[in-house]
Amino acid sequence: MLTLIADSGSTKTDWCVLSSDGTHRMVSTQGINPVHQDLETIERILVDELMVNMGEAKDDVAKVFFYGAGCTGSFALIVSNVLKELFGNLTSCEVSSDLLGAARALCGDEEGIACILGTGSNSCLYDGKGIVANIPPLGYILGDEGSGAVLGRKLLNALFKGEFSSTLRDMFLKEMSLDYGMIIEKVYRQPMANRFLASLSPFISRHISDHHELEELVVEHFREFLRKNVVRYMRNELPVNAVGSIAWYYRSQLMKAVSAESLKMGTILKSPIEGLLEYHKMS
Repeated sequence: MLTLIADSGSTKTDWCVLSSDGTHRMVSTQGINPVHQDLETIERILVDELMVNMGEAKDDVAKVFFYGAGCTGSFALIVSNVLKELFGNLTSCEVSSDLLGAARALCGDEEGIACILGTGSNSCLYDGKGIVANIPPLGYILGDEGSGAVLGRKLLNALFKGEFSSTLRDMFLKEMSLDYGMIIEKVYRQPMANRFLASLSPFISRHISDHHELEELVVEHFREFLRKNVVRYMRNELPVNAVGSIAWYYRSQLMKAVSAESLKMGTILKSPIEGLLEYHKMS
């Protein structure tokens, strides 16, 4: 029999088909988020993209573990009902939040602090079985310290408020094919401002080794995240674990920030799926 493990964001879902002998294969589909998608859309994605790739193996799926953005309460029930309808031989179907997925991927069955640092951010205190405390992230306008969106916002602020040199600002505008008016348009008048802001992160990544001010910006960005979120759990003896593109590509700066706040760095993963595979192999 097969176990199906999913890590889903709003853009992409990574599916892992795990066999009882420990072998696995990966399938990718569009992202599934029940907060932003209706039942019909979710069904279409699963039928047209997942089931087609599964082939006859779909009849051998006995367990499903689905971790996704927005998958709490009644929204999780929507996804669960669709999965149970499509996979008729299930013995269990668990639909949980992406934060629990991150915690299981990073900590396994050990106690620890789990953080998501991607376009948005989140964190929790995990006791080895479930989430026992969560400082609300509040989104990129009110919070989301440590995220790609807020990092992009801080970059723009420093460039246009004169904290960084005009040379660096002009290089940024040329390289990103932007001007002041376009930035204001994308942030205040177009949808998905958070994604636009997060899309500025590669500029930092490309030039961080040559411009110490960018290094300082990122390290302080992570230190603020740690102070406003992780330290609030009052468990400084526990390792700080992190998953997500921002955590991964700036792992050197993240480790510096963790050390500067007198905390202990744990595991850093680019994506939860590899850790979730190991977790469910053992369960």
